[in-house]
Amino acid sequence: MDIGEILEHLPHRYPFLLVDRVVAYEPGKSIHAYKNLTINEPFFVGHFPRVPVMPGVLIMEALAQAAGILSFKTLGVKPDDTSLFYFAGIDNARFKKPVTPGDQLHLHVEILRRIRGIWKYKAEARVDDQIVAQAELMCTKRDIV
Repeated sequence: MDIGEILEHLPHRYPFLLVDRVVAYEPGKSIHAYKNLTINEPFFVGHFPRVPVMPGVLIMEALAQAAGILSFKTLGVKPDDTSLFYFAGIDNARFKKPVTPGDQLHLHVEILRRIRGIWKYKAEARVDDQIVAQAELMCTKRDIV
């Protein structure tokens, strides 16, 4: 999926869109996407000025956005003005290595289960085949009208 199709499957926009491309996905199973990080990212200005590091919470958000694309593809729908996927929880989050400008953050998300409207995912972020962050993510779709 290129950026045009990603924009069709996520409600996020700059500066909060954290998925640049989807490399592969299998509805109902998994997705592999990535985010290219440059020094121009707005969060690097203040986190941290002398040693820029991507905030861990934004790594989790990038993984959640990949999970959102996978969820919409699994359901066979696109975002609309009537509902959104919201975070319901993050379990067992671990941060292994800093993510810095010039890195390509690979987002690997797998659906573990879907029960009573709650989706649970296994999520890993990698740079150069090294895990930099991992967690179990949960989200739910809610009406906003």
